[in-house]
Amino acid sequence: MKIGYCLTGSFCTFSKSIETVKELVKAGHEVTPIMSENAFSTDTRFGDAKDIQNELISITGNSIIHTIKQAEPIGPKKMFDVLCVVPCTGNTLAKLSNGITDTSVTMAVKSHIRNSRPVVIGVSTNDALGAAAKNIGTLMNYKNYYFVPIGMDDCINKPKSMVCDFTKVLNTIELANEGKEVVQKIF
Repeated sequence: MKIGYCLTGSFCTFSKSIETVKELVKAGHEVTPIMSENAFSTDTRFGDAKDIQNELISITGNSIIHTIKQAEPIGPKKMFDVLCVVPCTGNTLAKLSNGITDTSVTMAVKSHIRNSRPVVIGVSTNDALGAAAKNIGTLMNYKNYYFVPIGMDDCINKPKSMVCDFTKVLNTIELANEGKEVVQKIF
């Protein structure tokens, strides 16, 4: 598959996202990284922006889409079979659920989904069980949106925080490409 892999500003999960990109490439998929402007340009305690950029380019062999102008042709050119946003912050969830297109990632999603192609969301936000809950629920009810299974990441210190299960991203993408949801057992 041709996969557009979007990263938004949940910087603490970038190392897991990079491992996921490696897994996708190892599985034989062609991956093009897409980063929101903030994810692309911000140095954090989790890594320098330039180092993260270079690693993604090295792994995928593709340059990073990081502007609205670069993201706009994704839909018209039918560049990807599946587009995923992993990690997807509460801010990006809100924009997607309300039709706001003001970043390279939200433009990528808007452009891609216009062709009724699948978008995979991997939630990573400290307010998933708070303000972001309504946006998660809204997107779960939209056609062509598929969610990576999510769970609480620290119920004691961050009781509203949730993060996707990065080990299930590949499976979610493959199923989404077939129009199927991930089924997760709850014990």
